[in-house]
Amino acid sequence: MRSDDFLSRNISSLTHALESVISAEDLCRAPGLLQGLDARVKVASVVLFIVVVGLVHSLPILSGVFLLVLAFGLLSKIPLGLFLKRILIFIPIFTAVIAIPALFTTPGEPLITTGSRVIITEQGARTGGLLVLRVTDSLSFGILLVLTTRWTDILAALRWFHVPSVFVTVLGMTYRYIFLLLHTANSMFLARRSRSLGTFSAKENRRWLGQALGTTMAKSHQLSEEVYLAMLSRGYRDEGLALNDLALRRRDFLGTAFALAMASMLLWSNWL
Repeated sequence: MRSDDFLSRNISSLTHALESVISAEDLCRAPGLLQGLDARVKVASVVLFIVVVGLVHSLPILSGVFLLVLAFGLLSKIPLGLFLKRILIFIPIFTAVIAIPALFTTPGEPLITTGSRVIITEQGARTGGLLVLRVTDSLSFGILLVLTTRWTDILAALRWFHVPSVFVTVLGMTYRYIFLLLHTANSMFLARRSRSLGTFSAKENRRWLGQALGTTMAKSHQLSEEVYLAMLSRGYRDEGLALNDLALRRRDFLGTAFALAMASMLLWSNWL
């Protein structure tokens, strides 16, 4: 394995992660449908729909919910390719792998047979489909919230709903400093590449990567101590303060009414 290929792939991955965050911040300021709603309305609506998705037992309804999320994404100026890539690549595929055993172990009417042996049952296929669609829909709502809402507004909305301040603070600090960690790792890869005149073996690359991970963990631990001491010296007392005020407008009440009506209709359709 060539050293430049190894480093180029890692530098490209880290840079792409940083660029995706920047593009997400731009989407939060786009003149879309959901960007104009109050963060509290969006957080409450997302939680409501996730609960509804967990209660629904109909595959067509869950598929319709996913189409509804896609419609909201398009109305919010979110590129369809970006949205689908964030949804369909990792979590649903991982969930499908988890759901595969249910296809073969759930008793019921035979769907696929080999000779006289039942391979997959209808109940097993339905159980696996429900699991995949529920996770996909729930993930879609979460991604829709993150892509259309500034992170500071989400944290302010969580505090308004009386989520413990420690949880909100840890969540905010993690989001803020994970990007600094990515920048640090990116700088380490670039520094090694700029000082590499020859090629390295796979064993040497793995050894350097292990050392880089150890150095990064040590730096992150030291940084966390310094940040916490700096916060205490500036008057931090386990309570985060939001600089932006949240205010409900007419569109927010309309959005709340729509979310309640849609959730009620979905549950009613499920019980028919």
